[in-house]
Amino acid sequence: MTKSNSPVEHVVVLMMENAAFDRMLGALSEIHPTLEGVDPRHPRTNPNLAGEEVGQTVTTSRNIDRDPRHYLANGIAQFAGGANSGFVADFERTHPRCSEDERREIMAYYPRGFLPALHMLAEQFVVCDHWFSSLLGPTWINRLFAHSGTSLGFVSEPGGLFSGKFHLYNERTLYDELNDAGVPWRIYYGDVPQSIVLTHQLEYLKNYRLLHHWRDDVAKGDLAAYTFIEPNYFGPNQNDQHPPHDVLRGDALIADVYNALRANPALFERTLLIVVYDEHGGFYDHVVPPPAPPPDQHTQHYAFDRLGFRVPAIFISPLLDPGVVKTVFDHTSLLRMAAGLWKGVKPLGERARQANDPLAALQWRASPRRDLPEAQRATDLQAARRTDVLEGFKASLFGMSGHFQSQIKHAGRRGHLQARAHEAHGDAWDQAKLATDRIAGFIEERVAGGWFKRWGRRLGRVARRSGAGPSP
Repeated sequence: MTKSNSPVEHVVVLMMENAAFDRMLGALSEIHPTLEGVDPRHPRTNPNLAGEEVGQTVTTSRNIDRDPRHYLANGIAQFAGGANSGFVADFERTHPRCSEDERREIMAYYPRGFLPALHMLAEQFVVCDHWFSSLLGPTWINRLFAHSGTSLGFVSEPGGLFSGKFHLYNERTLYDELNDAGVPWRIYYGDVPQSIVLTHQLEYLKNYRLLHHWRDDVAKGDLAAYTFIEPNYFGPNQNDQHPPHDVLRGDALIADVYNALRANPALFERTLLIVVYDEHGGFYDHVVPPPAPPPDQHTQHYAFDRLGFRVPAIFISPLLDPGVVKTVFDHTSLLRMAAGLWKGVKPLGERARQANDPLAALQWRASPRRDLPEAQRATDLQAARRTDVLEGFKASLFGMSGHFQSQIKHAGRRGHLQARAHEAHGDAWDQAKLATDRIAGFIEERVAGGWFKRWGRRLGRVARRSGAGPSP
């Protein structure tokens, strides 16, 4: 099945949300001298709207109330013509009532050890300090690049709770490539898997599994060749690290994923775990994103000729010694890696074809390490916050759930969900529960009915008729 010289047989990708490299891993330069992180002796600055410089400082704040904006327009403003000097001013423009402390938070970084699992893994394994998101923009689009190498020209999330701009994506995906090549794969998800917005995924719903099965599956050695993990995006179990929630809730998830693999050494010795973030979340990073080739011809509304901001990325395996990799990667590197590892798998799109292969950049040990520490799981976790309404990526997930509710055929199941429509006007937790139950109902019906392939093809035709291509 494999064609690479790498000893890896299994790849697990845990993709978290909304964090810049400097913020999460910048302090690790005191451990890795070659790491391009934060220099406390010479902190970098950004001007606020009054022209006053706001510098990088240590933070121990586990959340931020006002979500820094990170749509394409914000990313371009933060990029500031190639200087990465627009972060504080953009935050101030989008949140005019923000405090001085909040403005400092945009530039702040966590001290070594504050994130117990992430920082331990960064010290014990390989940090990539030049992994960039694929677009100077939001979660929704960057995750599409991780799955398919393109967003078909879309640059924004599909809108709010009741937006009419929801659209499906009918492009070929990495999972089509893996399936056709006979490579087993699986997606674990916490509540609502965003990846099913790709219509081809509806043919493979049996490959989806709830995240609470992860530990037991790994203990039994039940691990696909390629695994992608989507966290809990919202509700009381939220652990994706998206503001305003406690960042340590996501760190606990990272610990759980790693510790499960560590507990099965025979399996872990053949596995590469990649912990990476989808985009920067509006937080400052000092490395200027480099130019990049567009993924395809869908450039009518944006050129797609530059990578997004730098995000944390760690390569974890018993066959890796601690170190730093400086090769440039973005989310399409996952597609390039799969093409290098498994016969019959092709990288999708020009960006992925030209991307660097992470496996080729790593130095593998001849024998596995036996000194792997357990990841400390934070125990004093703050409860997930109950906010007034879902916004941004979360609101788009809610809109997606409404679409898939309409595809449920069982009258009783659909009617029960329709009777709960008033929950859409509740707070964010009410909305999250409704969205999660909608998706659960849709997936359960399709898998149990055994006719999900026909519906995947039908929705693909719907997507083509509705013009699932570039839009302003």
